Amino acid sequence: MQDGRAPRIRNRAPAPVQITAEQLLREAQERQESTFRAPKQRVEDFEELHEYRGRKRKEFEDRIRRNRGSIKEWTQYANWEASQGEFDRSRSVFERALDVDPRSVPLWLSYTEMELKNRNVQHARNLFDRAVTLLPRVDQLWYKYVYLEELLQNIPGARQVFERWMQWEPDDKAWQAYIKMEERYNELDRASIIYERWIAVRPEPRVWVKWAKFEEERGKFDKAREVFQTALQFFGDEEEQIEKAQAVFNAFAKMETRLKEYERARVIYKFALDRLPRSKSANLYAAYTKFEKQHGTRSVLESTVLGKRRIQYEDEVSHDGRNYDTWFDYARLEEDALRTLREEGGTKEEEEASIERVRDVYERAVAHVPPGHEKRHWRRYIFLWLDYALFEETETKDYERARQIYRTALNLVPHKQFTFAKLWIMAARFEIRRLDLPAARKILGAGIGMCPKEALFKGYIQLEMDLREFDRVRTLYEKYIEYDPTNSAAWIKYAELETALEDFARAEAMFELAVSQSALAMPELLWKAYIDFEVEEQGDREKARSLYERLVALSGHHKVWISYAEFEGSSIPLPRAEREEDDDEEESERKMVPGNPELARQVFERGYKDLKSKGLKAERVTLLEAWKAYEQANGTETDVAKVQGMMPIVGRKQHVDKDTGQVVEDWELVFADDEREANPTSYKFLQMAHAWKAAQAKKASGSGVLSGFTPSTSKTTSAPDSRAVEGDTDMREGLKDDASSVASSDE
Repeated sequence: MQDGRAPRIRNRAPAPVQITAEQLLREAQERQESTFRAPKQRVEDFEELHEYRGRKRKEFEDRIRRNRGSIKEWTQYANWEASQGEFDRSRSVFERALDVDPRSVPLWLSYTEMELKNRNVQHARNLFDRAVTLLPRVDQLWYKYVYLEELLQNIPGARQVFERWMQWEPDDKAWQAYIKMEERYNELDRASIIYERWIAVRPEPRVWVKWAKFEEERGKFDKAREVFQTALQFFGDEEEQIEKAQAVFNAFAKMETRLKEYERARVIYKFALDRLPRSKSANLYAAYTKFEKQHGTRSVLESTVLGKRRIQYEDEVSHDGRNYDTWFDYARLEEDALRTLREEGGTKEEEEASIERVRDVYERAVAHVPPGHEKRHWRRYIFLWLDYALFEETETKDYERARQIYRTALNLVPHKQFTFAKLWIMAARFEIRRLDLPAARKILGAGIGMCPKEALFKGYIQLEMDLREFDRVRTLYEKYIEYDPTNSAAWIKYAELETALEDFARAEAMFELAVSQSALAMPELLWKAYIDFEVEEQGDREKARSLYERLVALSGHHKVWISYAEFEGSSIPLPRAEREEDDDEEESERKMVPGNPELARQVFERGYKDLKSKGLKAERVTLLEAWKAYEQANGTETDVAKVQGMMPIVGRKQHVDKDTGQVVEDWELVFADDEREANPTSYKFLQMAHAWKAAQAKKASGSGVLSGFTPSTSKTTSAPDSRAVEGDTDMREGLKDDASSVASSDE
């Protein structure tokens, strides 16, 4: 070491205990302490509440004392005070936090959000005023302040806030927000003045273009030209300035094109292009080329792009005028051409000509009425009318023409043979969009009166539900049920409406009337809805039990027995009269009334006996499996063993086929109780045989008794079967009796 060399290692043998990286990671994971979770507390009286609040306040004070600069701690403290209803304390905490960090934007936002949540609007205004005075460069505070004033419909106040904001010359988004607010309230002159002030602050090309476009959209074309001319004078004639103002030249020329001043537009393009080299004016030159194509070679462009497809479609519809798919494609082609024309800034005459071409295609298409009165031929045809009406409504804004299209289509369809609910509903929805509610109701009423249909009822009911006209909805449901009293879904929806309106007596009467109908489609849905209503909404176990009794008497299906038994063993909500409605504790658990396992077992036994009396073996197996699952979840091992002992075994049975005369062997389910009742002697013998086999198997390997049969013991056998069977003589007699019984059954 003294000469600067590394130390010499004398023992290079491995250490006796080796530690791997995996072991280090495992030990680090095992030594980690579990996170502490505070226990849930339940406050019972005001004394405990005061104690809890005092303890929480002390905890918060300790936390902010340790970490005074943490805004998160202050915010949690103040929000907790607000959640307790102590708004003065909450404000005090926020003010203390502002003393610590008065420039914290999240703190100001949390403070104002607390006031707004508790509807303290004036407090929130004062806070925003303080915040923007202290932090005038934070745009988020200004946006929140303006939004609050506009939300309260205090437009002069919002305008005053914007004026204070504009004095600080904020970014472009703030100016745009101010202008959009004035546009929302149709103060266009004020908006123009704001644009002028914006230009004075930031004289950039995009701002000039926005101002000119605004003036054009409100119809002040001379003012828009004046704006563009002022912009060009501002930028001057130098090459650098013109290069910078290319967007202004382009927008100016496009505006003149839209105003059909083609010569003006051409002069503007040439003025800019003459003063700029081609390398620096690629975009402007492309716009000029597009302009010349639009107004110089329009016919050539039309013949090359659209002409071929139009010729193709005309050829197809001339061969088959009722090929509605071709008409759809043809109409879509013309509509796309119209949209492209509008996007490219076409003239008014060109746009009107394109609209007339679209209308001509639709008129020729709907003129090909399907032959005959079969609905399948009319399905695609009706959509031509619908697309036609939508085109007139959305693209041309010709609402009267769209209304006439709907009327013509409704008059054309032979409603005596069939109808289209979509056509009636869309016609009514159109009238709703035109704010003509009586006309919409008249259309749907005429449709129901002329050709009642399930989809029509549903559409009309949904319309009235959206309008919250519940009396009309009730009337429609009554008409719906009169039209189709076998529709279980209609009864259920009607009852659900009454339940939603909290008219539970009426809902129960509706269910009772529904189940009393002689014929129903899918009645199981109706019964299930009725039972669920009594259980979930009413909490009436006795009424639900009576409904199950009526249902098992009516159907006796094994699924009904299983559902009945599970109902008896499951918990249900408290009856409505006993429920405690606590609006303050929304997350509290719902109180339930526990079920009765003994009643559930009785229902299972009744169901088993009923299915047994009907000779339904597969259904008995299904019920036993459900019973076993219930006992495994709620019963003891004895109960499970009892049900397991009732399970059948698969046996083989021989019989003579009547058609072929041959002996056929089939598989069948053999139940223990069936064998006990049918062949008591052979059953006793089989019990003894299984017991002997079980004893032998227990000696050899310890296996149990075969499923379905239990060994005969003094505790389990009945009085007639408790005689002791001893010796080989009794065994042979049992075999003879068994053979005789089998022979008699085969006969």
